[in-house]
Amino acid sequence: MRWQSVSATHVGLVRKVNEDAVLDRPDIGAWAVADGMGGHAAGDLASQMLVEALGRLRVPPDLSTFVEFAEHNILAVNERLLELSRFRHQVIGSTIVTLLMRDRHCAFLWAGDSRLYRLRDGGLEQMTTDHSQVEQYVQQGLLSRADAQFHPDNNLITRAVGATQTLFLDCDVAALQPGDRYVLTSDGLDKHVMHDEIADGLRRFELPRCARHLINLALEAGGTDNVSVCLIEVLDD
Repeated sequence: MRWQSVSATHVGLVRKVNEDAVLDRPDIGAWAVADGMGGHAAGDLASQMLVEALGRLRVPPDLSTFVEFAEHNILAVNERLLELSRFRHQVIGSTIVTLLMRDRHCAFLWAGDSRLYRLRDGGLEQMTTDHSQVEQYVQQGLLSRADAQFHPDNNLITRAVGATQTLFLDCDVAALQPGDRYVLTSDGLDKHVMHDEIADGLRRFELPRCARHLINLALEAGGTDNVSVCLIEVLDD
């Protein structure tokens, strides 16, 4: 398989510092979006450390080894962030979602509420499950999916890099098909942009214009958070 990608990030209309970081490496088949937490000089450091660690990956012989390398690098950053947090006496952490492609399959790892979507045959599917308080409410039947986006607890995450000594990364694998479009996002997008709006943009526009379109939708709806997107399209070899 071959692929092409594009990424975009924006500080938003409220915050002064962009604590998001994006990895866009089609040459090695690796992409990531990290959303830092901890404030200026903390959250942005955490997210940048993650994408730099993943950017040092080399193309392995197979996908399972690729996943092992990525997980190792993320866990190493987790240890470093915990040390920094103890030294600075403040929380320094980040969510992460990363997508790895090799041959005809992909794997994705995540912690927190940064998301991966896939558009296939015109239908958009969220491939990751948020590690968040609101998602737990939905899974327990206490809150509808429609109401979850606007719940006052939708910024409370239950898992992040740098938040705990023992970090568990969720991981899944999928087969690639020509025409697939994958989207990695920070929560600055889904706070403001509905599922159907994301799908509509992916159907209508080529990747560069689609990235700008999604960012603009978030800004037009308030842009209260940093917003980042990374779009990948699978091409027929």
